[in-house]
Amino acid sequence: MDVIEAVNRRKTIRNFLPDPVSDDVLRTLLEAASRAPSGGNVQPWRIYVVNGETMARFRAHIADLEPGEPEYDIYPANLWEPYRTNRFELGEMMYETMGIARDDKPARYAHLARNHDFFGAPAAVFCFIDRGMGPPQWSDLGMFLQTLMLLAQEAGIDTCPQEAWAPWAGVIQEFVGAPENEMLFCGLAFGTADPDHPVNSLESRRMPLDQWATWV
Repeated sequence: MDVIEAVNRRKTIRNFLPDPVSDDVLRTLLEAASRAPSGGNVQPWRIYVVNGETMARFRAHIADLEPGEPEYDIYPANLWEPYRTNRFELGEMMYETMGIARDDKPARYAHLARNHDFFGAPAAVFCFIDRGMGPPQWSDLGMFLQTLMLLAQEAGIDTCPQEAWAPWAGVIQEFVGAPENEMLFCGLAFGTADPDHPVNSLESRRMPLDQWATWV
């Protein structure tokens, strides 16, 4: 698989098969992803792996707990155009693939709640960063995550990046043993996409190049 194929095939999977992903495979992917660009070679990512028996313990751990407040704004308040429409259209497309009507709030909430089961994925990582880091290092973390997802795609492993874990930061920090100086950014689920689940047929749209690129 070349890079462009991995880019085009990678998408956010929202229903996984239970097929396991080995720790050895995850270790190989993480080590390779650490070659991602990092300003000054700071390498600000701090990764906690949840797999196998640990995943079972984590699911049991959060079963009776409640989320708190996220430590960062997942989206800006009063999101403006064209960003608001991009986000809205994706949500409507996603629920349409599953036949969930706009006014069926219970079904929509039930699907959103599956974020906190990693959509059934057998393995995941939680991505933290030192609280003292600034926007350039957050950018480094994003490049690390993109590199990791493309490498996983090359290896035949599907992924789901999840900022939806942000409100659970305290619960997750306690479970994984992350120190206080580290801040949760997101989770990233790993596994095999369920080819029969309609949500995995979703193909998000992208704005035309001329709407966001300017030749000077």
